[in-house]
Amino acid sequence: MGTSADRPNRIPWPPVVLASALVAGIVLGRYVPLSWPAGMGADILQGAGIVLIVVAAVLVLSALHVMRKADTTARPDRPARHLVTGGPFAFTRNPIYLASVLLLAGLGLALANGWLLLAAAATAFADHRLAILREEAHLEARFGKAWRDYRKRVRRWL
Repeated sequence: MGTSADRPNRIPWPPVVLASALVAGIVLGRYVPLSWPAGMGADILQGAGIVLIVVAAVLVLSALHVMRKADTTARPDRPARHLVTGGPFAFTRNPIYLASVLLLAGLGLALANGWLLLAAAATAFADHRLAILREEAHLEARFGKAWRDYRKRVRRWL
């Protein structure tokens, strides 16, 4: 069995969590819909959802670009080769996980599906427990003081 320095996880939990939350939210929204505002309120929520989807896409693409430039992996089941602190990592330690939560929330608003909003919250919790805490231990083991200094400067989510 490996240590935290070897890799943060054996299973790439975040994509599994995101896909599960998306499917569950869509299925529940279809068969057990929650009440939703109508009229102008619904239009405003739909517009806000579209904005969140765009922000999520920009955030994840930017994070992946910065990670690729730094020659490190975005895979949550592979060891980090370098500590990335630029781009979106300058204001959130977890831009890809933040993007997945924003995507689900945005889809929930855009599609008038309250289940996807709940799925977004569940995803944040699951990512925290299954991935973030383990990744932070991995980064601590691999990068030591550089990681601790970065952790002090930048918030986990926002």
